[in-house]
Amino acid sequence: MQIGPYKLANPVIAAPMAGVTDKPYRQVCRDYGAGLVVSEMITSQAGLRDTAKTRFRSDLDGEPEPVVIQIVGTEPDQLAAAAQFNVANGAQIIDINMGCPAKKVCKKAAGSALLADEPLVADILSTVVRSVDVPVTVKIRTGTNPNQKNAVSIAQIAEQSGIQSITVHGRTRECKFAGQVEYDTIAAVKQAIDIPVVANGDICTPEQASKVLEITKADAVMIGRAAQGQPWLFGQIADFLRTGTHSTIPSREKRLDTIVNHIEAIHKFYGASLGVRLARKHIKWYLSHWNSAVDLDSRLAISTTADTSEQLRLLVHTLRSYMQSSDIKAA
Repeated sequence: MQIGPYKLANPVIAAPMAGVTDKPYRQVCRDYGAGLVVSEMITSQAGLRDTAKTRFRSDLDGEPEPVVIQIVGTEPDQLAAAAQFNVANGAQIIDINMGCPAKKVCKKAAGSALLADEPLVADILSTVVRSVDVPVTVKIRTGTNPNQKNAVSIAQIAEQSGIQSITVHGRTRECKFAGQVEYDTIAAVKQAIDIPVVANGDICTPEQASKVLEITKADAVMIGRAAQGQPWLFGQIADFLRTGTHSTIPSREKRLDTIVNHIEAIHKFYGASLGVRLARKHIKWYLSHWNSAVDLDSRLAISTTADTSEQLRLLVHTLRSYMQSSDIKAA
């Protein structure tokens, strides 16, 4: 798959997830074989660019190419200005969020709420495309609710507006992350347009990824929640799509090193106070993939300590104790 001048190493993309796909996580995804990674969504409101949250999300220093930044908003000119700002900051691909179903996003008529207004979608996409000289992509859902599905129409608008690829999460805004994924709708989108299509939604195993590509004829798959706590899933899927065989998951020691290095990177990137808090959810996801009986005391200590060194010490102790009696679940 190719987006503008950028040819992806493989058709497995790490999904943008608010509060998850920060700079440390993106690096882990790359290390384990993601063909492309996308940033957390960054607000298009200029007045919020100096907030701590936006500064962290906009930190692209040393980011390997292609650097993909996702922006979110409702005003065409504001989104265009945000695209220009992020390109000047190092973004090489701009992705527009029209897929987030979160209430705090949709109540501002952003994210997947935009799908209800096709003329506005057309205005936003064409305005942003004209504003920058880098590829612009978009992520959408199948519609606003099961009775109002317009993914095909939105995809055609996107293509006509100059969008260079489209990702479709196969659920409506109303469905959020529940219920069956509409792979048939993604297939209909692929049939209706000529630009690359990325399939997203409930792709959790190499076999599922292969099956989804077979059903939808999409050009790539996007993996989100399934990779939390097991970033090696990206490489496993890429290997399976390329060879039809399963690659082995990393050794216990390699996985332990990955987890510790990731948590240390979070501490360093955010600083001790914020880093120790933000690391907790990643630790929870990593530990969820161990077969050993849950050690509630250890997990409680890891999730409540406010000291980075203590958090790492407890984490290593817990992992090594698990390694003596169990293995990590296969992806």
